[in-house]
Amino acid sequence: MMQICNQFIVSGKVQGVFFRASTRDQAIRLGLSGWVRNLSNGDVELLAYGDRESIEELGQWLWHGPQFAKVTEVKSVRLSGNSFDTVKGFEVRGDG
Repeated sequence: MMQICNQFIVSGKVQGVFFRASTRDQAIRLGLSGWVRNLSNGDVELLAYGDRESIEELGQWLWHGPQFAKVTEVKSVRLSGNSFDTVKGFEVRGDG
């Protein structure tokens, strides 16, 4: 199965609502690798690597996120290259 990598930027009330931890849990459930972090402007950024169907499912989940999140926008960019297959696991990173 073809592996892809997407960068997502999620806007709205997405910090202080367990968005990063919930995203990590969802990504692990879907078998994805990558990371998630808070941005200084209040957004959340994540990089997810895995099969297309799982990436798309994660992208749909990001539109609602955890219970107290209020998502207003999800931007997604497909990244090219083949170095993403070295990414293992899914981690919560510090603020970016």
